[in-house]
Amino acid sequence: MPNFIMICGPQAVGKMTVGQELTKLTGYKLFYNHMTIEMLRLIFDYDQKIFRKMNDIIRTKVFEEFVKSNEI
Repeated sequence: MPNFIMICGPQAVGKMTVGQELTKLTGYKLFYNHMTIEMLRLIFDYDQKIFRKMNDIIRTKVFEEFVKSNEI
């Protein structure tokens, strides 16, 4: 079994549903797109450059720290 699964696809095709089912079957953790989007929308407007910058920084840092952790 792989240590990491990435699900990509267009909007509203069921990626989240598939991810949630995979967590049930594998015990893996689910890190999904809207976790960072919803947090940052409380602070920044979605269409601002700073929103995209912070979103990229947070997501990258989460993945970097996860790889270094004992969670894998």
